[in-house]
Amino acid sequence: MKSRPSPRHDRPCLQPGLRRPLVLLSLCLSLVLGGFPGLVREGAAADKLIVYSGRAEKLIKPVLDAFQAKTGVQVELLSSGTTELVNRLQAEGGRTPADVLITNDAGSLERARELGLLQPLHLKEIDQAIAPSFRAADGSWIGLSGRFWTLVYNTNLVKPGEVQSVLDLAEPRWKGKIAIPNAGSEYLQAGVSVIKVAQGDERTRKFLLGLKSNAGTFVYGKSSQIVDALAKGEVALGLVNHYYLYRYLADHPGAPIAIHMLDQQDNGMGAIMNVAGAGVVKHSRHPDSAKRLMEFLVSRDGQKLFADLNKEYPLHPDVPADPALPKRETIRTAAVPLARLAELREPAMAMIEQAGLR
Repeated sequence: MKSRPSPRHDRPCLQPGLRRPLVLLSLCLSLVLGGFPGLVREGAAADKLIVYSGRAEKLIKPVLDAFQAKTGVQVELLSSGTTELVNRLQAEGGRTPADVLITNDAGSLERARELGLLQPLHLKEIDQAIAPSFRAADGSWIGLSGRFWTLVYNTNLVKPGEVQSVLDLAEPRWKGKIAIPNAGSEYLQAGVSVIKVAQGDERTRKFLLGLKSNAGTFVYGKSSQIVDALAKGEVALGLVNHYYLYRYLADHPGAPIAIHMLDQQDNGMGAIMNVAGAGVVKHSRHPDSAKRLMEFLVSRDGQKLFADLNKEYPLHPDVPADPALPKRETIRTAAVPLARLAELREPAMAMIEQAGLR
């Protein structure tokens, strides 16, 4: 599988008044078929797919490589920010070369569905593998792997029982000791969305103001930077998706960091869970191959790759997570439907901005 540059649109080749139309037609076909090798058009080979992915390439490319090796379908990957890709699909409309959209959160997929960018799917393999709570009602998007937005802490600086709820991180005692993602983080936006529903606007605003004050300058663009700062003892606490911790420990087994699931007490709202997922683009020119990819992603083989390579929670009930992870069935999860994350995104972003988070 190969990554590809931004796709370009074909330009009309025929010009009026030329005397040799057959030669010109031959030249035009050469340009269309040879001069633009990265662009999939109507009538191109069916064993080729273009995937727009909002996930980091290192997280999704091995899975797509496995699909390509198994099926012979060539996959070209265009990676960018999820919001940028949704906007791009909207702008391209029926001219898009994309066949499949992969994102790192359910809210973005639901937004793409609302915009009419995805096509409904009703495939037995998907219905059997993925629970209804992890897919759109019309099948236009499906969750592929689960993640918990949780607390990671430095074991030399914090004891696990010192923080019980995500709201505790706003307490003054953590000033200068916590690292957080920046305001553009989809993980932060989804987390605030869930807190807003579970705790109400007033408590959410108080939480965000306290979080801003406590984090100070420890605001990062990448979750891996947060985990690295924790391991070095630069901060005591951090909010990241769980798999960043386990991937770090795989490379640095002696690092003094650990994970703590928040809001697990009887009256707690539950841990904040989200999913990476995918959908077939409405104007896909290779819908059959796109459906084959979707079926592979939810199959036991595909789901095992998410578990083994990325330390994410597979959503297929028969595929176990990495044994180092807390068992998913033992974790109390916040009762906010994933499909609501799209409608909650803008209000959450407004609250984040009003709190002054950057």
